[in-house]
Amino acid sequence: MGTLPNYITLFRIALIPLLVGMFYYDRPIGYLVSASLFMIACLTDYLDGYVARTYKQVTSLGSFLDPLADKLLVASVLVMLAGFEHIKGTSLIPAVLIICREILVSGLREFLGKLRQDLPVTNIAKWKTGFQMVSLGCLIVADPTGPFSFMAYIGIPALWISAILTVLTGYAYLRQSLTYVRKDMKKSSKA
Repeated sequence: MGTLPNYITLFRIALIPLLVGMFYYDRPIGYLVSASLFMIACLTDYLDGYVARTYKQVTSLGSFLDPLADKLLVASVLVMLAGFEHIKGTSLIPAVLIICREILVSGLREFLGKLRQDLPVTNIAKWKTGFQMVSLGCLIVADPTGPFSFMAYIGIPALWISAILTVLTGYAYLRQSLTYVRKDMKKSSKA
């Protein structure tokens, strides 16, 4: 547990309640603080991976915690954006797609982990993450009645792009894992 990357990941998880809490301030400054916390969390996502690889501190716990922290962060922000109507109507569709994909991939990773297989992160998944960070950061400050409402013009298209990339990567991960699912099913039917 006591590696620096794991502490950085735990710090990212600890930022989530603060980020969520600032939504309830429901004023432009609250959304700016929330967006700032979100950006710090995004930077720690890069930082923990960089430190783990550079200083050879990759651990099983870190490999579990890092994607979990990402999913908690993204899902929390999407729920708050919907709850405070920063996204609504058809803009909820990409939010639902993103959350469903995150649940699917988490389930696949858990299943494959039991088989001692993993799902490596693809380049397209890195692009997806980048678009998510941009879109969610913009949408946090894009309170429809506030001075930064124009940020929705960046955030909404970026959210749709990240949702498309999310579906593509989710499909790729599902296809990749089907080989192991089929093997496990054959093994189970023989037993």
